[in-house]
Amino acid sequence: MNAEVIACRRCPRLVRHREQVARHKRRAYRDWEYWGRPLPGFGDPAARLLVIGLAPAAHGGNRTGRIFTGDRSGVWLFERLHRFDFANQPTSTHRDDGLRLQDAYVTAAARCAPPDNKLTTDELAKCRPFLQRELGILRHVRVIVALGKVAFDAYLAARAAAGQAVPRPKPRFGHMKSYRLDDVILIGSYHPSQRNTQTGMLSHQMFDAVFAAAKRLLAQ
Repeated sequence: MNAEVIACRRCPRLVRHREQVARHKRRAYRDWEYWGRPLPGFGDPAARLLVIGLAPAAHGGNRTGRIFTGDRSGVWLFERLHRFDFANQPTSTHRDDGLRLQDAYVTAAARCAPPDNKLTTDELAKCRPFLQRELGILRHVRVIVALGKVAFDAYLAARAAAGQAVPRPKPRFGHMKSYRLDDVILIGSYHPSQRNTQTGMLSHQMFDAVFAAAKRLLAQ
């Protein structure tokens, strides 16, 4: 499945953008060979914790070739995964940096870096089958942390597409709002984007609380 993700060219706008960014680069990364392709998920195939983000960053994952790697959002995420014993180190800088996840897997609603970090409804729909298939492969998942409303809704859509029950009325996104859905618990969290962290919408304490809750739930 990961090979199919990497080879995907379903969304012309996203293909153009990710490849243009990879060609022109950012001055600070001019010596990098950018990945410039869609990103597969990353982590422990036997994970009980699944983290779902929005999409790769143009000069983060689209540069490094690993989800949530090389940008400020990834700094926030992997610091927490390490603090709560889901990662062997607190940093994620490139694909060969020695990072390993234990009992955790990280993926995204969309696998290509979008212009202005905005995806169309059609692009999300075209990427949904990859998330749907991951949900079928990751059979041990018990807690899902959705980073942002787009990821939260993408999980529910993929779940429904897989024929699994989704409550009515549909769960509504909110920070630290959680829902039990049959055998899994879905937790919403604000995304650790620069906009959210720099404005104070998401603080270190708030983000810690999300993963502390996930850890407690897995210990029950």
